[in-house]
Amino acid sequence: MLKETIPAYIKNEINGDKAVIFKEELNYAIKNQIIDQSIELIEEDGNKRFLNAYIERGDKETEEFLGEETSSFLENPITYFKDHMNEFMYMESEWFGKIDIESVSFEVDDLFKTYDVLIGLKKQKKHEAKIKSYFAEKMHGEDARFSPMFNQKDGIWEINFTFNHIDGFYEEMSIGEAYQLIYQILFGLIETVES
Repeated sequence: MLKETIPAYIKNEINGDKAVIFKEELNYAIKNQIIDQSIELIEEDGNKRFLNAYIERGDKETEEFLGEETSSFLENPITYFKDHMNEFMYMESEWFGKIDIESVSFEVDDLFKTYDVLIGLKKQKKHEAKIKSYFAEKMHGEDARFSPMFNQKDGIWEINFTFNHIDGFYEEMSIGEAYQLIYQILFGLIETVES
């Protein structure tokens, strides 16, 4: 999938002899030599990735819709969810679609008080070993939790993982920074699954 979506994305961003693209896609293009060497690749500001994302808050217990948010909500610190323990955030973005991710939810676990991420991954069941191996490598600490479950009915992986145990996590990060790091982790997952 990445071998098709990344070149198409870069081609769409070319302006003259330059293309301004995000970090993960830039690194992928360089590593896999998938772009004409005459095109200068420039890294885009990661804060711009989710400007057009669909963001909503919901109640964890009832899943009741609490409100749709603009991208300015991403400027809040992730501690927002410790102050609003009953809430979760749900995001859909074209960027997740490009890497076979249906959506990403973010919340604080009621029992452990850790930040948890739930994703829907559109990959076949046969990739189970690669998925488990990837998260085992990326997560650190005794309290790290990761639970992949394949949903036969929908044909997607429902993966829940503890965000606190991912390299790059820090308690003072903004929600936007958290989602950038989540995207980076998920992009790496797709690279691994497709290798």
